[in-house]
Amino acid sequence: MFARRQMIIGAAATIGNAAICPLPTLAFEWNKVPPSETGFAPDIESRLDRLIADRRIWGLHGVIIARRGRLVFERYFEGEDENWGSPIGHTAFGPDTLHDLRSVTKSILGLLYGQALAAGKVPTLDQPILASFPECADLAADPRNKRMTVAHALTMTLGLEWNEDIPYEDPNNSEVLMEASPDRYRYIFSRPFIAEPGTRWIYGAAATTLIGRLIVKGTGQSLPDFARTALFDPIGIGRIEWTKGSNGAPAPASGLRMTPRDLARIGQLILNRGEWDGRQIVPADWLEQSFKAYVAVDETRRYGYFWYAGDLQYGKPPNRPIAHWIGAFGYGGQRLFVFPELDLSVAIMAGNYNDGNQWMPPIRVIREVVLASIL
Repeated sequence: MFARRQMIIGAAATIGNAAICPLPTLAFEWNKVPPSETGFAPDIESRLDRLIADRRIWGLHGVIIARRGRLVFERYFEGEDENWGSPIGHTAFGPDTLHDLRSVTKSILGLLYGQALAAGKVPTLDQPILASFPECADLAADPRNKRMTVAHALTMTLGLEWNEDIPYEDPNNSEVLMEASPDRYRYIFSRPFIAEPGTRWIYGAAATTLIGRLIVKGTGQSLPDFARTALFDPIGIGRIEWTKGSNGAPAPASGLRMTPRDLARIGQLILNRGEWDGRQIVPADWLEQSFKAYVAVDETRRYGYFWYAGDLQYGKPPNRPIAHWIGAFGYGGQRLFVFPELDLSVAIMAGNYNDGNQWMPPIRVIREVVLASIL
C-alpha cells in the first residue's frame, strides 16, 4: 500500500497535503452504559480478549459498539499505522486519535450526494453522467458512454474496464493509471466497456472520482467544506482530515480520517433514519434508496449507493435469527456495520494493510463478539 500511494501521489501523505477541518460548533457526547443494559451478555469483552489471545483476531486499533443510542463498548489498542500508505509508526490509539477510513470514505460520499441532491445542487440519478463533463464529450463514440447515469456511478455499475484487483505496485492498476494521467476524468471516460451500464458491479475509484467531482461542481465547495457544513457539524463530528490526491484535491475514494467514535455517529445517524436532534440531516428516502440491493457483489453481499448490505445470524444457537446489515468497508480492516433491526452499529479500525487476510478480524469481531453476545 505504501508503494501504491507513492506511485499515486508521488510522496508520502502528510498533514501538509491533507484538508484539515476544525472542531464542529456543536458538541455531542455518547451516553456510555454497561453492555447488559442494552441486551448484551456480560462477557462481551472477554470474548474479544479470547479471540486476540488465540490469534484469531489481530491488528485491531479500535472497536466501538453502540446500541439503542448509547455507547456500550469502547476499546483501543496499540500498533503500527499508516496515513494513506505512509507509515506513521507505533501509535497508542484513543478516543481522539484520527484514523484512515480508506474506502469507508466512499460510503460517506454517498450520503453527501444525497444531501446535495436534496438541495438541488447535483444531477438527478437518471441523468447521463457524461453530460456533466462536457470537456469529455468527444469521447462518446461508443453509445454506451451516453447511457451511463449517475445511478450507475453510485452502484459501481458503469460497465467500464477497471482493475484494482492487481497490486498497486503494478503500473497497469487502473487507479494508479488514473492518478498518473494528466486528466483523470478523460482517463475514466476513455476506458473500454466490458459490460452494459447497470449490469455488473466493478469495484474502483472511477465512480467515486466522478461523484466527488459532481458534488464539488454543484455545491461550489470542497468535499471537506461541504461535508463539514452539511453532515459533520450537524451530528457533532469533531476534527477530521481529508488527504489530497495527486491533483491537489481531497481524494473522494479513500482520503477521510476520523475517530472511531465519530464513525459510530454515522452509524447512529443511519439508525435514526437520517435525523439528529430533531433535524433531518440526510433525507430518509435517500437512505432507503441507498441501502437497496441493486447489484450482487458476491454470494453474500449486495451493493446500493456506495453501501454494502447482507444478512448475518445473531444470538445463541441452535435457533439463531437473521438480521440485515448495512456496511461500509475500507482497506486494512476499516468497517462500519449497521443493524437496523437490532438498533446496533459497530465501528472498527485496524491496521492490517497489505494483509491478504485483512477481512478476517472485523468479521470475527462482528460474528463471534458482537452478534454472539446478544441475549
